[in-house]
Amino acid sequence: MRRFGQTILLKPGKADEYVRLHAETWPGVLAKIKECNIANYSIFRKDNMLFAYFEYTGTDFTGDMDRMAADPETQRWWDVVKPLMEPLETHGRGEFWADMTEIFHVD
Repeated sequence: MRRFGQTILLKPGKADEYVRLHAETWPGVLAKIKECNIANYSIFRKDNMLFAYFEYTGTDFTGDMDRMAADPETQRWWDVVKPLMEPLETHGRGEFWADMTEIFHVD
């Protein structure tokens, strides 16, 4: 199992819409997340900053993420939610959500 932390910003005035959409996340999107070996997925908000945490339980992260990205319903969901966000200036090449480095963990 591999843990991920990611962060991104919400555009000004878009927080309420983002929260509303995630209160009613489409069932097909939720199913695809699980199908692609993502578990314990949470998104937290502070002002206009989002922090996501999830655990990857599969063996081919790139393949699973490619499969998720190719899913038509997931693509439609991203078309709705992506315009509400803006990447951090320091995000890496190819990242939308910026990956964070885990510096501490205890079970």
